[in-house]
Amino acid sequence: MTATRRSVSVLRGVVITLVLLVTVFPLYWIAITSLKGPREVVLQIPTLFPQVLTLRNYQTVLEARVGGNFLNSLLVTAGSTVLSIYLGFTAAYAIVRHRFRWNFNGIFLVWILVVKILPPIVLAVPLYELFLGMGLVNSRLGLIFVYQVYTLPYALWILVGFLRSVPIEIEEAARIDGASPGQIVALIVAPLSAGGIAATSVFTAIMAWDEFLFALLFTRRPRMFTVPLRIVNYITEYETEWGSLMAIGLLASVPLLLLTAFVYERLTTDFAASLK
Repeated sequence: MTATRRSVSVLRGVVITLVLLVTVFPLYWIAITSLKGPREVVLQIPTLFPQVLTLRNYQTVLEARVGGNFLNSLLVTAGSTVLSIYLGFTAAYAIVRHRFRWNFNGIFLVWILVVKILPPIVLAVPLYELFLGMGLVNSRLGLIFVYQVYTLPYALWILVGFLRSVPIEIEEAARIDGASPGQIVALIVAPLSAGGIAATSVFTAIMAWDEFLFALLFTRRPRMFTVPLRIVNYITEYETEWGSLMAIGLLASVPLLLLTAFVYERLTTDFAASLK
Protein backbone atom coordinates (compact mmCIF):
# COMPACT_ATOMS: atom_id res chain seq x y z
CA MET A 1 0.00 0.00 0.00
CA THR A 2 2.87 2.33 0.87
CA ALA A 3 4.56 1.61 -2.46
CA THR A 4 1.29 2.34 -4.28
CA ARG A 5 0.89 5.65 -2.49
CA ARG A 6 4.48 6.54 -3.23
CA SER A 7 3.99 5.77 -6.93
CA VAL A 8 0.84 7.90 -7.02
CA SER A 9 2.71 10.72 -5.29
CA VAL A 10 5.58 10.54 -7.77
CA LEU A 11 3.18 10.45 -10.71
CA ARG A 12 1.31 13.46 -9.31
CA GLY A 13 4.58 15.35 -8.92
CA VAL A 14 5.56 14.57 -12.51
CA VAL A 15 2.19 15.73 -13.83
CA ILE A 16 2.34 18.97 -11.80
CA THR A 17 5.89 19.62 -13.04
CA LEU A 18 4.85 19.11 -16.66
CA VAL A 19 1.85 21.40 -16.26
CA LEU A 20 4.04 24.09 -14.70
CA LEU A 21 6.55 23.79 -17.54
CA VAL A 22 3.85 24.13 -20.16
CA THR A 23 2.22 27.13 -18.49
CA VAL A 24 5.24 28.98 -17.07
CA PHE A 25 7.88 28.39 -19.75
CA PRO A 26 6.26 30.64 -22.41
CA LEU A 27 6.21 33.52 -19.92
CA TYR A 28 9.82 32.80 -18.99
CA TRP A 29 10.82 32.75 -22.66
CA ILE A 30 9.13 36.10 -23.27
CA ALA A 31 10.95 37.59 -20.29
CA ILE A 32 14.44 36.38 -21.23
CA THR A 33 13.99 37.29 -24.90
CA SER A 34 13.08 40.83 -23.89
CA LEU A 35 16.42 41.04 -22.05
CA LYS A 36 18.54 39.84 -25.00
CA GLY A 37 20.35 41.90 -27.60
CA PRO A 38 19.26 41.86 -31.26
CA ARG A 39 22.00 39.45 -32.34
CA GLU A 40 21.40 36.95 -29.56
CA VAL A 41 17.68 36.83 -30.30
CA VAL A 42 18.25 35.39 -33.78
CA LEU A 43 20.90 32.81 -32.89
CA GLN A 44 20.32 29.42 -34.53
CA ILE A 45 20.82 27.72 -31.17
CA PRO A 46 18.70 29.72 -28.68
CA THR A 47 20.06 30.39 -25.22
CA LEU A 48 18.01 29.67 -22.11
CA PHE A 49 19.56 32.65 -20.34
CA PRO A 50 20.79 35.92 -21.89
CA GLN A 51 24.53 36.04 -22.47
CA VAL A 52 24.43 39.81 -21.90
CA LEU A 53 21.49 41.32 -20.02
CA THR A 54 20.17 44.52 -21.56
CA LEU A 55 17.18 46.79 -20.97
CA ARG A 56 17.50 48.34 -24.41
CA ASN A 57 14.29 46.71 -25.64
CA TYR A 58 12.27 48.23 -22.80
CA GLN A 59 13.92 51.59 -23.42
CA THR A 60 12.93 51.38 -27.09
CA VAL A 61 9.34 50.57 -26.20
CA LEU A 62 9.06 53.37 -23.66
CA GLU A 63 10.66 55.88 -26.06
CA ALA A 64 7.92 54.99 -28.56
CA ARG A 65 5.41 56.57 -26.14
CA VAL A 66 3.18 53.57 -25.62
CA GLY A 67 1.76 55.07 -22.42
CA GLY A 68 -1.20 56.48 -24.33
CA ASN A 69 -1.96 53.08 -25.81
CA PHE A 70 -1.90 51.49 -22.36
CA LEU A 71 -4.20 54.22 -21.08
CA ASN A 72 -6.63 53.56 -23.95
CA SER A 73 -6.65 49.83 -23.18
CA LEU A 74 -7.11 50.43 -19.45
CA LEU A 75 -10.05 52.80 -19.93
CA VAL A 76 -11.73 50.70 -22.60
CA THR A 77 -11.22 47.47 -20.64
CA ALA A 78 -12.55 49.00 -17.42
CA GLY A 79 -15.56 50.53 -19.17
CA SER A 80 -16.35 47.34 -21.10
CA THR A 81 -16.07 45.20 -17.97
CA VAL A 82 -18.27 47.44 -15.83
CA LEU A 83 -20.91 47.73 -18.55
CA SER A 84 -20.89 43.98 -19.27
CA ILE A 85 -21.15 43.04 -15.60
CA TYR A 86 -23.98 45.52 -14.96
CA LEU A 87 -26.03 44.53 -18.01
CA GLY A 88 -25.19 40.84 -17.66
CA PHE A 89 -26.05 40.77 -13.96
CA THR A 90 -29.42 42.52 -14.38
CA ALA A 91 -30.36 40.40 -17.39
CA ALA A 92 -29.24 37.19 -15.65
CA TYR A 93 -31.28 38.04 -12.56
CA ALA A 94 -34.38 38.65 -14.69
CA ILE A 95 -33.89 35.33 -16.49
CA VAL A 96 -33.32 33.36 -13.28
CA ARG A 97 -36.09 34.88 -11.14
CA HIS A 98 -38.82 35.57 -13.69
CA ARG A 99 -40.64 33.22 -16.01
CA PHE A 100 -41.69 34.83 -19.27
CA ARG A 101 -44.21 33.53 -21.76
CA TRP A 102 -43.37 31.05 -24.50
CA ASN A 103 -40.16 30.03 -22.74
CA PHE A 104 -38.60 33.37 -23.60
CA ASN A 105 -35.87 32.75 -21.01
CA GLY A 106 -34.45 29.80 -22.91
CA ILE A 107 -34.96 31.42 -26.31
CA PHE A 108 -33.12 34.54 -25.18
CA LEU A 109 -30.16 32.55 -23.82
CA VAL A 110 -29.92 30.53 -27.04
CA TRP A 111 -30.05 33.72 -29.10
CA ILE A 112 -27.27 35.26 -27.03
CA LEU A 113 -25.22 32.11 -27.55
CA VAL A 114 -25.80 32.28 -31.32
CA VAL A 115 -24.56 35.88 -31.35
CA LYS A 116 -21.51 34.81 -29.36
CA ILE A 117 -20.50 32.03 -31.76
CA LEU A 118 -21.00 34.10 -34.91
CA PRO A 119 -17.75 35.18 -36.59
CA PRO A 120 -17.08 38.74 -35.38
CA ILE A 121 -16.52 40.00 -38.93
CA VAL A 122 -20.20 39.24 -39.66
CA LEU A 123 -21.24 41.89 -37.15
CA ALA A 124 -18.35 44.27 -37.79
CA VAL A 125 -19.62 45.83 -41.03
CA PRO A 126 -23.17 46.76 -39.90
CA LEU A 127 -21.85 47.90 -36.52
CA TYR A 128 -19.24 50.09 -38.23
CA GLU A 129 -21.91 51.78 -40.34
CA LEU A 130 -24.06 52.31 -37.24
CA PHE A 131 -21.23 53.68 -35.13
CA LEU A 132 -20.00 55.88 -37.97
CA GLY A 133 -23.40 57.53 -38.17
CA MET A 134 -23.43 58.03 -34.41
CA GLY A 135 -19.93 59.53 -34.38
CA LEU A 136 -18.50 56.74 -32.19
CA VAL A 137 -15.73 55.62 -34.54
CA ASN A 138 -12.23 56.55 -33.32
CA SER A 139 -13.44 56.91 -29.74
CA ARG A 140 -12.99 54.99 -26.52
CA LEU A 141 -16.74 55.07 -25.92
CA GLY A 142 -17.32 53.38 -29.27
CA LEU A 143 -14.87 50.61 -28.38
CA ILE A 144 -16.57 50.11 -25.01
CA PHE A 145 -19.92 49.63 -26.73
CA VAL A 146 -18.68 47.42 -29.56
CA TYR A 147 -16.73 45.17 -27.19
CA GLN A 148 -20.06 44.11 -25.73
CA VAL A 149 -20.37 41.78 -28.70
CA TYR A 150 -17.57 39.75 -27.07
CA THR A 151 -17.99 40.36 -23.38
CA LEU A 152 -21.73 40.69 -22.67
CA PRO A 153 -22.87 37.23 -23.86
CA TYR A 154 -20.04 35.62 -21.89
CA ALA A 155 -20.83 37.59 -18.73
CA LEU A 156 -24.55 36.83 -19.04
CA TRP A 157 -24.11 33.09 -19.39
CA ILE A 158 -21.64 32.84 -16.52
CA LEU A 159 -23.71 35.01 -14.16
CA VAL A 160 -26.86 33.00 -14.85
CA GLY A 161 -25.13 29.98 -13.35
CA PHE A 162 -24.01 31.89 -10.25
CA LEU A 163 -27.40 33.51 -9.64
CA ARG A 164 -29.17 30.16 -9.83
CA SER A 165 -27.17 29.10 -6.77
CA VAL A 166 -28.55 31.98 -4.66
CA PRO A 167 -31.45 30.61 -2.52
CA ILE A 168 -34.71 32.30 -3.37
CA GLU A 169 -35.89 31.86 0.24
CA ILE A 170 -33.50 34.62 1.33
CA GLU A 171 -35.08 37.03 -1.12
CA GLU A 172 -38.59 36.03 -0.04
CA ALA A 173 -37.67 36.66 3.62
CA ALA A 174 -36.30 40.10 2.74
CA ARG A 175 -39.44 40.86 0.74
CA ILE A 176 -41.60 39.96 3.73
CA ASP A 177 -39.50 42.34 5.86
CA GLY A 178 -40.38 45.15 3.47
CA ALA A 179 -37.32 45.32 1.25
CA SER A 180 -37.89 46.70 -2.24
CA PRO A 181 -36.77 44.77 -5.36
CA GLY A 182 -33.88 47.16 -5.80
CA GLN A 183 -32.74 46.68 -2.21
CA ILE A 184 -33.00 42.91 -2.53
CA VAL A 185 -30.78 42.89 -5.61
CA ALA A 186 -28.26 45.44 -4.32
CA LEU A 187 -28.01 44.39 -0.66
CA ILE A 188 -28.64 40.64 -0.80
CA VAL A 189 -28.24 39.07 -4.24
CA ALA A 190 -25.19 41.06 -5.33
CA PRO A 191 -23.13 40.40 -2.16
CA LEU A 192 -24.01 36.71 -2.25
CA SER A 193 -22.85 36.61 -5.88
CA ALA A 194 -19.70 38.64 -5.24
CA GLY A 195 -17.39 35.71 -5.96
CA GLY A 196 -19.07 34.99 -9.28
CA ILE A 197 -19.09 38.65 -10.23
CA ALA A 198 -15.38 38.98 -9.43
CA ALA A 199 -14.44 35.88 -11.41
CA THR A 200 -16.58 36.94 -14.36
CA SER A 201 -15.03 40.41 -14.24
CA VAL A 202 -11.53 38.96 -14.56
CA PHE A 203 -12.38 36.86 -17.61
CA THR A 204 -14.34 39.71 -19.17
CA ALA A 205 -11.43 42.09 -18.64
CA ILE A 206 -9.04 39.62 -20.27
CA MET A 207 -11.30 39.38 -23.32
CA ALA A 208 -11.56 43.16 -23.64
CA TRP A 209 -7.83 43.72 -23.07
CA ASP A 210 -6.83 41.20 -25.76
CA GLU A 211 -9.46 42.21 -28.34
CA PHE A 212 -7.92 43.03 -31.71
CA LEU A 213 -10.38 42.87 -34.62
CA PHE A 214 -12.87 45.52 -33.53
CA ALA A 215 -10.07 47.75 -32.25
CA LEU A 216 -8.45 47.52 -35.69
CA LEU A 217 -11.67 48.32 -37.55
CA PHE A 218 -13.07 51.02 -35.28
CA THR A 219 -9.91 53.07 -34.70
CA ARG A 220 -7.96 54.90 -37.38
CA ARG A 221 -5.97 57.43 -35.38
CA PRO A 222 -2.74 56.11 -33.80
CA ARG A 223 -3.41 58.02 -30.60
CA MET A 224 -6.57 55.94 -30.13
CA PHE A 225 -4.85 52.58 -30.67
CA THR A 226 -5.07 49.99 -27.92
CA VAL A 227 -2.12 47.85 -26.82
CA PRO A 228 -2.81 44.90 -29.20
CA LEU A 229 -2.73 47.28 -32.17
CA ARG A 230 0.52 48.78 -30.98
CA ILE A 231 2.08 45.33 -30.54
CA VAL A 232 1.38 44.49 -34.19
CA ASN A 233 3.56 47.44 -35.27
CA TYR A 234 6.64 45.46 -34.23
CA ILE A 235 5.85 42.84 -36.88
CA THR A 236 6.52 44.34 -40.29
CA GLU A 237 6.87 43.10 -43.84
CA TYR A 238 10.65 43.15 -43.65
CA GLU A 239 11.48 42.15 -40.09
CA THR A 240 10.14 41.28 -36.67
CA GLU A 241 11.64 43.20 -33.79
CA TRP A 242 11.63 40.24 -31.42
CA GLY A 243 13.25 41.98 -28.46
CA SER A 244 10.87 44.95 -28.47
CA LEU A 245 7.94 42.65 -29.27
CA MET A 246 8.65 40.53 -26.21
CA ALA A 247 9.21 43.60 -24.06
CA ILE A 248 5.87 45.21 -24.89
CA GLY A 249 4.18 41.81 -24.70
CA LEU A 250 5.47 41.32 -21.17
CA LEU A 251 4.45 44.85 -20.18
CA ALA A 252 0.99 44.20 -21.62
CA SER A 253 0.66 41.11 -19.41
CA VAL A 254 1.41 42.94 -16.17
CA PRO A 255 -2.01 44.65 -15.67
CA LEU A 256 -3.90 41.40 -16.16
CA LEU A 257 -1.55 39.51 -13.85
CA LEU A 258 -1.99 42.15 -11.15
CA LEU A 259 -5.78 42.10 -11.58
CA THR A 260 -5.90 38.32 -11.37
CA ALA A 261 -3.67 38.27 -8.28
CA PHE A 262 -5.78 40.95 -6.58
CA VAL A 263 -9.09 39.22 -7.27
CA TYR A 264 -7.66 35.83 -6.27
CA GLU A 265 -6.44 37.25 -2.96
CA ARG A 266 -9.80 38.86 -2.24
CA LEU A 267 -11.70 35.69 -3.15
CA THR A 268 -9.55 33.49 -0.93
CA THR A 269 -9.78 36.00 1.94
CA ASP A 270 -13.57 36.23 1.68
CA PHE A 271 -13.86 32.45 1.41
CA ALA A 272 -11.70 31.92 4.49
CA ALA A 273 -13.74 34.50 6.41
CA SER A 274 -17.00 32.78 5.44
CA LEU A 275 -15.73 29.52 6.94
CA LYS A 276 -15.05 31.06 10.37
